Amino acid sequence: MAARCALSLSPQISKTSVDMGNGDDPILLRQIWDLYESLSELPSLKPSPEVNALFSKLVLACVPHSPIDVSRLSEKSKDMRWRLIRLCGEAEGLLESHFSQILGSFDKPLDHVEMFPYYGNYVKLARLEHEILRKHSANAPTRVAFIGSGPLPLTSIVLAQRHLRSVTFHNYDIDGNANAMARRLVAPDPDLSARMFFHTADIMEVTHALRDYDVVFLAALVGMTAEAKNRVLNHLAKYMAPGAALMLRSAHGARAFLYPIVDLSNLRCFELLSVFHPTDDVINSVVISRKLPGCSYAVDLGRGPVMFPCKCSSEVAAFNGMNHGFMMEEMTALEEPAS
Repeated sequence: MAARCALSLSPQISKTSVDMGNGDDPILLRQIWDLYESLSELPSLKPSPEVNALFSKLVLACVPHSPIDVSRLSEKSKDMRWRLIRLCGEAEGLLESHFSQILGSFDKPLDHVEMFPYYGNYVKLARLEHEILRKHSANAPTRVAFIGSGPLPLTSIVLAQRHLRSVTFHNYDIDGNANAMARRLVAPDPDLSARMFFHTADIMEVTHALRDYDVVFLAALVGMTAEAKNRVLNHLAKYMAPGAALMLRSAHGARAFLYPIVDLSNLRCFELLSVFHPTDDVINSVVISRKLPGCSYAVDLGRGPVMFPCKCSSEVAAFNGMNHGFMMEEMTALEEPAS
């Protein structure tokens, strides 16, 4: 889950009064507009049959492959997209809090974690991220940070239980209540409670501690606008240890109506290693990069973004045996600024 931002939104917009622009998939765009308007009119985004049904329709609309290009949308449709991402982020936080409270009522919460309706997606995503990390790391990590862990830190839990069984996980979230709920989930487990720690902090105020981690995971909704995401990436570039891996979650195609796209040109001081676009029900794209030595902060050389080499071509063979659909992309996916 992402750290939350207080955002002041301009008055409600409607698809009937705007040019949708050239998004290459007008039928899908009209469907997303309809769903956005229905969601934005709800009095609450807390889990309910109506909320669940609308978000299920949204996900089902956005997951299949589509030629839509969010950078080519009209300004009004781009604005709608950012508002929709914020609605998704709020609803995701409320859903995770709801299920974390339910799970926390059991003596052994993690014995019941499959109650969470999207648990299977987290299992797939964690497996995918672990395979990508293993492919690009000479040594297994010993200390991992997850930024934006939230009240239901399933990525850390699944990785710790299934893939990185001797690794220490440090989970960061700006919300102390979220951390308290998350801590309750792992406290009865002797192994995880000894290896999983929770820190209540704004990641922009965490500095030298970032040098202690071999791998840093950044949740998709940490940095809800292009500018905020860029500030976080520059902060990590300044303080992460040289050689440490940075795992980012991005979005591709119509899935960019659910999550922000990471602007790869902002990965200064990082070597871009791979970009992986799932085509199954795992929604997030995965980006892995490595902190370059001798570069302690993001440098603007005055001649545009500095791009580092992408080593994507060898990735395909490594994933032929996985039960994931996927696309590899070597081109930079640029995110538009928030309006």
